Amino acid sequence: MATTNHADQVTTAAPSSAAAPPKTLGPLARRERNLAYSMLLPTFGIVMAVVLMPLLANFWISFKPVGLGDLRPASLFVNERLRGDLEAAGDVATLEYRVRNSSQDAPLRDAGFSDTIPEGLAPTGDLDPRCTLDGRLLDCALGEVEPRFRDRIRIEVTATQAYLDNPVRPRDSEAASRATSDNVLTSLEFTFENFTKVFSAAEFWHVLRVTIYYTIFATLGALVLGLFAAQMLNTAFRGRTVLRGLFLFPYVAPVIAVAFTWVLLLDPFSGTLNAILRQMGVLETPINFLGQRAVPLDFFGLTINFPVALSAVIGIEAWRSFPLAFLFILARMQSISSDMYEAAEMDGATPLQQFWYISLPQLVGILAILFLLRFIWTFNNFDDIFLLTGGAAGTRTMTVNVYEQAFAVSNLGAGAAVAVVVFLVLLCFSLIIFKYSPQDEG
Repeated sequence: MATTNHADQVTTAAPSSAAAPPKTLGPLARRERNLAYSMLLPTFGIVMAVVLMPLLANFWISFKPVGLGDLRPASLFVNERLRGDLEAAGDVATLEYRVRNSSQDAPLRDAGFSDTIPEGLAPTGDLDPRCTLDGRLLDCALGEVEPRFRDRIRIEVTATQAYLDNPVRPRDSEAASRATSDNVLTSLEFTFENFTKVFSAAEFWHVLRVTIYYTIFATLGALVLGLFAAQMLNTAFRGRTVLRGLFLFPYVAPVIAVAFTWVLLLDPFSGTLNAILRQMGVLETPINFLGQRAVPLDFFGLTINFPVALSAVIGIEAWRSFPLAFLFILARMQSISSDMYEAAEMDGATPLQQFWYISLPQLVGILAILFLLRFIWTFNNFDDIFLLTGGAAGTRTMTVNVYEQAFAVSNLGAGAAVAVVVFLVLLCFSLIIFKYSPQDEG
């Protein structure tokens, strides 16, 4: 009996030890892993270069006091000219070198230049103490040069017959300058000055509120218009294909043409919309839809300032971007089984009930994705607002602020700091959406 139990124990334990997975990779598995990593390495490099490097560069610039003038490192400019007429042998002229520091605030070290004096011109008199002459090779060492430095170095030369026989302009052999300077872009000095300027600016928080207001309402407007359009074109009728193509026009039309059209339509003097509203008796005086900041409205005894220009820009953005939501929602609607609608109709459900209890639960997931994408794209939108209003009349958003800081004020560091703030806001929003976004029933 003991022998039988021992055999049973051995028989029972054997499959358990044989089924245990290996704890380490074998030689073949390691080679396959290394081969897979080596094949993916170019892809990782491309992603780093295309996606991450510009982002890291923007973070780097945001901690630097960089202006447009700092993109080109400071250098020594040399302009050479010959003053005087050389018509006969023995005539005297002046070879003049104008030197200047190209930077307004960066000094130069070990500055100087060298040039070859044209054959037939013999220097006379004393040379500038900073210059030496070896044959026809002139070399001038200026040492340390302060910002905004300007100077002239003059050398008297006498013409010989060789020069008159073969006159060579001094500019034909350009002077070679040399200098070393500190580049703020490549230095390891960092500062929070740009972020201090951004957050301490009086208009920053107002611009942030306008951006959030514009983004949320333009995104919701695009989704609502796309949902209605998809619901309308989800049923079969004649001309449906043509109408679907027309609905894509706002999204595929050139933005410059669309913006110019809306500017003409909303013009307060010759615009079509103002003319129609005045003929209908709705308006007594024209409204500058893209140039008026706000109008007072009485609402249940309360007077509110309705943002006219911002609302017009939001409406145009919603109109321009709804076709993308329309395509996604329509594709999701067409994947829903028609049996569910037929069963609901047999049970007496109204069209509104079918939409609320059948269609909408199936569309929650795609609506969440569309809201995320459209929120990011609208938050980063620049061209529509810039072409329509230029950021005036209360429509200045964060992206317009980036442009104005970087190029209008020539402060690239402050513009990069605003761009970093935009990135962080969108990153936080994306993480929240990814964590709490609902899933559809499909």
